[in-house]
Amino acid sequence: MKAILLAAGLGTRLKPITDKTPKCLVPIAGRPLLSYWLEKLENLGVTEILINVHYLSEQVENYISQSPYKDKVITAKENTLLGTGGTLIKNADFWKSEPVMVIHADNFCLSDLSGLINAHSNKLNNIDASLLLFTSSQPTQCGIVVMDSDNVINEFHEKVKNPPGCLASGALFVFSNTVYERYFKGLKENEFYDLSKDIVPKMMGKMQGWIVDNEYIDIGTPENYQHAQKLG
Repeated sequence: MKAILLAAGLGTRLKPITDKTPKCLVPIAGRPLLSYWLEKLENLGVTEILINVHYLSEQVENYISQSPYKDKVITAKENTLLGTGGTLIKNADFWKSEPVMVIHADNFCLSDLSGLINAHSNKLNNIDASLLLFTSSQPTQCGIVVMDSDNVINEFHEKVKNPPGCLASGALFVFSNTVYERYFKGLKENEFYDLSKDIVPKMMGKMQGWIVDNEYIDIGTPENYQHAQKLG
């Protein structure tokens, strides 16, 4: 299995911490956030990792060049941000023919994610993707899902005023090798697409949810960042 770490964002919500440090490299308990993800993916047996870069990209590239996982990692620089969906289209040759994990690298995750991989391996035949879910205390700020008794996601509500629950997307996916042909093929390269807004709604009834079995935090705000520091 391959993995894509989405790490090109500007980190504006985390300023001034991100004025001089890209969000994927902010320290959690003295370690860059990215190091937690690389170690986790290594432990899961991921064979190749692509990381997209943009803001302060030289720092990320330099970090990778000195990482013990550097032989597994390639970087894809975006001179213009393409969005989370646009990045997948631009780099389709890397992932389109085999299973891939797609991860927003600005989240801090204490789960080893073996449960997610196992759930995807045992999915129903009509399921193309698995999505990590967590219980949110701020559901209006998240993408909220509705699942059936088989954990199939049939509704996805992205940051709405009155969400139907608090079970939120962690923006961490496992895609089967069917996903590119069914949901990405034909979309234009080098255009901006948001994964949650432009792609995920097409996958209703074809995606299953997996509720995370440990802490999972979007570190994008100072409050959440400080909370992650206590857990690292």
